Amino acid sequence: MNFEEEKISIQRRMEGAIEVLLREFSGLRTGRASISLLEPITIDAYGQQVPMNQVGTISVPEPRMLSIQVWDKSLTVNVEKAIRDSNLGLNPNSEGQTIRVPIPPLNEERRLEITKIAGKYAEETKIAIRNVRRSVKDELKKAEKLGDISQDAHRDYDAEAQKLTDNFIKKVEDVFTNKEQEIMQV
Repeated sequence: MNFEEEKISIQRRMEGAIEVLLREFSGLRTGRASISLLEPITIDAYGQQVPMNQVGTISVPEPRMLSIQVWDKSLTVNVEKAIRDSNLGLNPNSEGQTIRVPIPPLNEERRLEITKIAGKYAEETKIAIRNVRRSVKDELKKAEKLGDISQDAHRDYDAEAQKLTDNFIKKVEDVFTNKEQEIMQV
């Protein structure tokens, strides 16, 4: 068992969990306009579901306004409907092929609700990181049982895996703290 290669694999899997968290956080509304707010929305276009960025150009002309320049005028109604149905609490207004989406300020209750959702995402990411650690521990036990590594090497590798786990859990907590501050900022 080559632990250096295994360590790289562990880091890559844990970093993947954090990337998923950051993607989920980018979809949470904070009261400021962000292109990433509309990116997860899909539109019924040409008989299939396509991402928002494949039917028009999304921009942020003002801090509390999103604008979508729809390329095909016949899709304007579908884009508006998709935004309304997205449960983001947004009310788009169309002007020809341009759809303006004002971002209303969040009230305190909604901020707390979004913070809880962010906390749930962070906890799921911590669980994913701990699952990576658990699979490494299982592999180490198996390798020791088969005689591929010694007890000392097992203990050293286990300590290294725990250190990596602790570092990534701290990263998740830092990312969550920053997102929480961003959400609660009025």
